[in-house]
Amino acid sequence: MPSSTSRRALALLVIVPLALAPMAPAFAATAERTPTVQSRLDSLTASPDIPGAIAYIRYPDGRTATIVSGTARRGTKQPMPGADGRFRIASVSKSIIAATVLKLIDQGKIDVAEPVETYLPGVIRGEGIDGRDITVKMLLQQTSGLPDFTPAADWSKIGKQDLLKLALTLEPTPRGRFAYSNTNYMVLGLVAQAVTGRDFREVSRDLVLRPLGMRDTYWPAKGEDGIRGPHAHTYGVHPLRPKDGIVDVTRLPGYAFGASGGLVSTPRDLDTFWRAQSVKSGSYVAVAQPGWPKGARYGYGVMEIPLSCGGKLWGHGGDVPGVSTFSGRDRAGRTVTVYATGSANGGKARERLIAAFDTALCAR
Repeated sequence: MPSSTSRRALALLVIVPLALAPMAPAFAATAERTPTVQSRLDSLTASPDIPGAIAYIRYPDGRTATIVSGTARRGTKQPMPGADGRFRIASVSKSIIAATVLKLIDQGKIDVAEPVETYLPGVIRGEGIDGRDITVKMLLQQTSGLPDFTPAADWSKIGKQDLLKLALTLEPTPRGRFAYSNTNYMVLGLVAQAVTGRDFREVSRDLVLRPLGMRDTYWPAKGEDGIRGPHAHTYGVHPLRPKDGIVDVTRLPGYAFGASGGLVSTPRDLDTFWRAQSVKSGSYVAVAQPGWPKGARYGYGVMEIPLSCGGKLWGHGGDVPGVSTFSGRDRAGRTVTVYATGSANGGKARERLIAAFDTALCAR
C-alpha cells in the first residue's frame, strides 16, 4: 500500500496557474487490500462535485490502458471522451514551455547562463528585483526570486491586467532558492518571443508540438473560451461568480493563462511528449521549502519526486477551475496522465486524485 508520506509528496506536483491550492493532508489508509486505478477513479467521481475522471497509461512495452469513471456531463450518462479528449492541462504547460526554451538553447538563441536582461533589457525591474541578476536557468528552476502574480491577480480584469507589472510590485523571495512562481514561466514566454520575434505560442508549436506530432494540443486564441473537439464538461467555482458554488466552467478565457498554464491537450498527446523527454541529471535543484517532501527536486519545468513503490517520477501537475491533473513518466518509460473534471485541489478529492496517479505508476 503506498505510504501517506509519498502521497503527500505527490500532492506537491500540482501548481495552480491562477489560484493556489492548499497542500493535501496525509493520505489515509483504506480497507482495500489491492487498490486498482479503476477503484481509485471511482472513489474520486463518487463526489457530486467531480462528474468524471480518466487515467491513460502507456507501459514500457507499448501497451496502453484507458481507464475512465463517471460521465462527461453532469446529470447525463454521456461517457468520458477517452485518451483523445481535450482538457486544459494547467501548469503541465510549463513542461512544454521549458522544452521550447531548451530547443532555443540548442539553436544558440538563448544561453541558459545569461541574465534575463540580455533578452528583456530594462523589463524586469522592481523593488529588490533586477533582471541583470536573474539568469534563464533560474527561471527554469524556479529560483529567480520573482514573486508569483497569482495571489494578487484580479479575475475581473483577466486578459486586461498586466500580470508581469503586477508581479514586479510584489515582494520577491530569496534569489537562488526554490520558490514556485508562475511569473517565472510568464517571463520565459517573453524571452522566447524576444529571441524569435514571434509569439511564444507559435514558437512552442513549431519547435515542440508539431515535431512530436502532438496534433490535438493547442494554445487557445485570444477571446476563445471554449475547448475544441471532443471534451468533457468541467465543474468548479467560477472565479467571477464564487457565490454560485459549483457550476459548469467549461468556458474560461484560456488565452489569458499564458505560458504558465494555458495549453489544451489530450492524454495521448501528453504521453507522446513524456516519451520524448530524457531524464537529465544535473538540471534539478533541491526543493528546500516548508511542506515539501525530502528528496523532491525541480528541474527545467519538471518535478522529480519519489514514488511510494520506490523509484521516481518526472512530471508536473496543475489546476485551473474545473480541472485537476497530473502527468509524467518513470525512468522505465511508463507514462501516466490523470485528470478529473472538477477542482480536486483540497481534502479527500485531492487525496483520491493523487492515489489514482500513484497507483497507475506503481501497479505491476
